[in-house]
Amino acid sequence: MSERVIKLPDVGEGVAEAEVVEWHVKVGDLVQEDTVLAAVMTDKATVEIPSPVNGEVLWLGAAVGEVIAVGSDLVRLKVAGEETDSAASNAEKASAAAPRVYPAATARPAMRPAMPVAERPSTAAATRRPAPREAFETPPSHRVAHGAPRPEGEKPLAAPAVRLRSREAGVDLRQVPGTGPAGRITHEDLDEFIARGPGGVRGPSLQRKTAVAEVKIVGLRRKIAERMAIANSHIPHITYVEEIDVTNLEELRATLNKQKRQDQPRLTLLPFLMRAMVRAIAEQPNLNALYDDEAGVIQLHAGVHIGIAAQTTAGLMVPVVRHAEALDLWGCAMEMTRLADVAKAGIATREELSGSTITITSLGAMGGVVTTPIINHPEVAIVGVNKIVVRPVWGGTEFVARKMMNLSSSFDHRVIDGWDAARFVQRIKALLEAPALIFMEE
Repeated sequence: MSERVIKLPDVGEGVAEAEVVEWHVKVGDLVQEDTVLAAVMTDKATVEIPSPVNGEVLWLGAAVGEVIAVGSDLVRLKVAGEETDSAASNAEKASAAAPRVYPAATARPAMRPAMPVAERPSTAAATRRPAPREAFETPPSHRVAHGAPRPEGEKPLAAPAVRLRSREAGVDLRQVPGTGPAGRITHEDLDEFIARGPGGVRGPSLQRKTAVAEVKIVGLRRKIAERMAIANSHIPHITYVEEIDVTNLEELRATLNKQKRQDQPRLTLLPFLMRAMVRAIAEQPNLNALYDDEAGVIQLHAGVHIGIAAQTTAGLMVPVVRHAEALDLWGCAMEMTRLADVAKAGIATREELSGSTITITSLGAMGGVVTTPIINHPEVAIVGVNKIVVRPVWGGTEFVARKMMNLSSSFDHRVIDGWDAARFVQRIKALLEAPALIFMEE
């Protein structure tokens, strides 16, 4: 038998390091050739690292969330034969399985979410800092007991500190089994008794909980965190909120959905908003722009590429409806539906998740009354959709029930003045409140 070292491969495009976002194996596992060992993420792609040989996993070179350099030892395998890794032939190295590359901003197919500390595969790096015992340790079976653990009248043995904690927790120490010398009750015994919550202990909702779980921010979630931090620290946001009467729009939407063809998707509010934004941007092209703050240059885009923020199991993604100015209402709906499906399935391409010039964010029925959306850097505007609610509105002679919705929109105040922001939202408001205007020829 010999040892084979699998190094982090060069995934190209000048990438010098990658973050380990998922282990598919643990020490002691037997792997076959082409078995996926790990997934790593660079700024440009998520890469699966397969095994080039059959063997047994001896060692893992990094914990989930650690960044390692290209060429660093990633996995060590015990393989059959006398040949060591350093003496392996060039032909064998050349035949090693190639890494599988996925776009950085998309979840890989069947990629599991980041595991809590207690569930991570045991690696040399991960074991340097053990998880808190209260959170993850399984009590030994010999400590499990039911009913009174000692004869009636026998005084329990315990240190003063344990007795103080038991009084504070409302625990009768006579009911606590002791695992120390001569049946002495330890802090661990008391913790386990409280965690089980047997009779005589205060109800579960009143018990003190001291566990602390550590969940490392890795992979896509870390990329999202980095982008949000950059946007929030670089961009002075101005948020403008306006109330919109969407009663007529909702009636039109319901009518169109009843008359739609089988091959057409069901219309939501968003395609109408997209068409309204295209009309408003034609009058204010400075809203459809990217701001390079380092170069001091604003890039005004003729094409309207609308990012649609979508929540997936892997985190927030922003698939992009390209050239919305060239799509009609149904075209916007079909492309938006397609992109939402591929994003949630984790198969969106890098091109489908980049290149937006302005973004829509919506939480659907949970949209709240007001939000303060963060701009998708380096864009200069984002339009936030809040939930639709029925409210009484004064109609001149009486109050009438109307369907009302707020738009919460944020703008980069370095390049967009408050007046321009308000004019943009007011134009969208006028179009949505009189939706026939959306279909008029420009």
